Amino acid sequence: MQRVRSVLGFPNPVNEVAARVVAGGVVLLCALTLALRQPWLLVPLTYGFWARVLTGPTLSPLGRLATAVIAPRLGDPRPVAGPPKRFAQAMGVVFSTSALVLFFGFGARGASWGVVGVLGAAALAESALGFCFGCRIFNLLMRAGLVPTEVCEACGDLSLRHPELRREPVGV
Repeated sequence: MQRVRSVLGFPNPVNEVAARVVAGGVVLLCALTLALRQPWLLVPLTYGFWARVLTGPTLSPLGRLATAVIAPRLGDPRPVAGPPKRFAQAMGVVFSTSALVLFFGFGARGASWGVVGVLGAAALAESALGFCFGCRIFNLLMRAGLVPTEVCEACGDLSLRHPELRREPVGV
């Protein structure tokens, strides 16, 4: 049971540098999917989001590459709160799974490509600009009281240990 717990879970804090590298990988995969019109690329795209939501970088090849190889070469880690980043990955699950189901389940190719395009644009904003749509939405949900108090406290405790996390919105 302890081994399962060590695999399942999401890091807190998250290295924002690694998160942006992962987002860059998602941009690349979305761009390849659209440019080549290869629906099979939806499978690794979707798998990656599911793996990162459930295990952080542990079972995600892109997550492992970003955290263990690329991000350490880009400078010091920049810790940010984990829960907003996990929420952003969950949004990626919804979009990538929707694209997969639209294409293979309903044959709605155009709709599937449109969803991949939106996902790629959101990942580009994260990778290039450091603007995380999922984190912004998470912050709005926190302010509306729709995120459980324990999650808010975890982000708050983290911002006490890492003053750079006090900027608004949480996790960006």
